[in-house]
Amino acid sequence: MADAVLFEFLHTEMVAELWAKEPDPDPDPAPGGQKMSLSVLEGMGFRVGQALGERLSRETLAFKEELDVLKFLCKDLWVAMFQKQMDSLRTNHQGTYALQDNSFPLLVRMASGLQYLEEAPKFLAFTCGLLCGTLSTLGIKSLVTASVAALPACKFHVVIQRS
Repeated sequence: MADAVLFEFLHTEMVAELWAKEPDPDPDPAPGGQKMSLSVLEGMGFRVGQALGERLSRETLAFKEELDVLKFLCKDLWVAMFQKQMDSLRTNHQGTYALQDNSFPLLVRMASGLQYLEEAPKFLAFTCGLLCGTLSTLGIKSLVTASVAALPACKFHVVIQRS
């Protein structure tokens, strides 16, 4: 339990540090600043996902299908990171998956009002990278995005990139 709280605080501080606004005399902020912060968070998550994918997959048998890999994410990876399983996994059987968490731990603290809804995406970038990094380690190239309709629920969209 203490590990989860420490991770939440660390994640919150990473987001806050990357979004900290330095005093700038220029009234027009650089348009790439927020995108750069999202990229940095995704990159950190990607690397953590790679490491977790290597460590956690050692204990399992080889995956036969990509659906088995996504189930691994929803169960084993999510339990390792957030001490709970993902609530829902859906697919169109054409390489697109929707993973839903109805009480995402990194959004629970801000779920008190709608005013935080527009702030939610920056708290999901690390996790998008985490999922993408884990999938990469398991041999699946993917694109992961996230959406939030109502706090603290969120949905991660995984699109498998075929080559």
